[in-house]
This record gives sequence, C-alpha cells and structure tokens, in this order.
Amino acid sequence: MKIVGIIPARYASTRFPAKALALIAGKPLVQRVVERCQLARSLSEVIVATDDERIAEVVKALCRVEMTGTHHLTGSDRIAEAAERADCDAVVNIQGDEPLIDPQVIDAVAGALNQAEMSTAATPIKNLQEYDNPNVVKVVVNLAGNALYFSRRTIPYLREAASRSLNEQLAAFPFLKHLGIYGYRRETLLQLVRCPASPLELVERLEQLRALEHGIPIAVVRVSYDSVGVDVPTDVARVEQLLKATK
Repeated sequence: MKIVGIIPARYASTRFPAKALALIAGKPLVQRVVERCQLARSLSEVIVATDDERIAEVVKALCRVEMTGTHHLTGSDRIAEAAERADCDAVVNIQGDEPLIDPQVIDAVAGALNQAEMSTAATPIKNLQEYDNPNVVKVVVNLAGNALYFSRRTIPYLREAASRSLNEQLAAFPFLKHLGIYGYRRETLLQLVRCPASPLELVERLEQLRALEHGIPIAVVRVSYDSVGVDVPTDVARVEQLLKATK
C-alpha cells in the first residue's frame, strides 16, 4: 500500500496568527513537522497542503506542496483536495502544529490501515488537569479496538466512583486521550468529505464524529506518546525547552 503523509497548514489562526511560520529554535514550525514526518518509515512522500504562498515558499525546498482553496472548514477537507491529486492508496493526516510528533506514531496509524478504512491514535490520560478539560478529547473503544465515541466530556462515566476524588477516578479506569492524527484509505477520505456535517459533529465540534455517524469504523491504536502542540505563542518556549531536553 502506498501511503502519503499530508500536513494541512494555513496562515490564519485565531489564537496564533502565522503560527505555521513561527520560529521554533530557529526553524519554522511547519519545517519541524515536515522533518519529523520524513522520519516515518511508512510514508512514501510528505506533502504540505496550504492555501498560503508564504507557507509554500518555506516548504517547497523540503517537500512537495499542494496549493488548496481558502474555503475549507476542516483539515480533512484541505487534505482531501490534495489527496485527489496524489498517487496513493492511503493518507495520514498529521497536524501542522506538532513539531515533536513521534514518527513511530505515524507508522502505527499507517499500519492500522492494512485492516481498517480509517485509523487514529490515543494515549492514556495521566495528567489530572486533562481529565475534565473539554479541550482534551477523550475516546472510548470496543473490544476490537475500534472507536465507539469521541467526546469533550470525560467518558465513560464512572457510576460507582463518581463521588470519589478526581485522582481516584483517574486511577479507576484507563481513560484515553485522543491524539489528532488520522489515517484514511484514499477513497474513504474522499467519501467522508462529501458527507454532510453530522449532528454529533456539530454539537461536539469534532469532525471525526462524522465518520462514526456515517458508519465508517475508526481503528484506534494505543501509544505511549503524548502530543505536544503549539496552540498559542507561549507554547513556543515550552517546545523549545523540550527540544533542548532531548538533545
């Protein structure tokens, strides 16, 4: 199976304008993401999908660039446009704001596509601050390892432990934090973006729920890696400290 990695990158960002070009220890954020993706063994090619010439100018010396429309509402819509022009069987959608993404996570998500139409990754929740944080998306899976549901709420509800402290609740069940990386069979991706936004997707503001509501199963691979994203300018210093620590 020929799998390409596609990184959606846009210039406009409400909380961090021009985030893709922000310097992380001397390199633009998007460059850091590309370089991590290029270490993944499963990808035949890394592509940046962007609607901005400034991002394209930085990236074109590193990998292929696909210019996309400015109308896309989600990263999936943007990578689908690029995937239509790509010679591939499957796509891994890597978030453009994770400069420390583990190539092994990319490979795990890609590997799951041998048996699944769509895949993603999750890691155990260990931080108490993430347990009840709506910005940390949770996922529950069935016994076959496929997603049952994604939510900004803490799921599942622990009926017998509900009156206990948050520390005790976190210790009582292996809660899973969803990581924002997706694998798709190419035709599944193109089918998905043609589907209308679904009711649960709209109320939770989670685009992966569209796949579940339209009957597309999502295989969930469990990994030890925990995502470290750049959402706001203050995150830059935090990532730079982590980069120093890994040298």
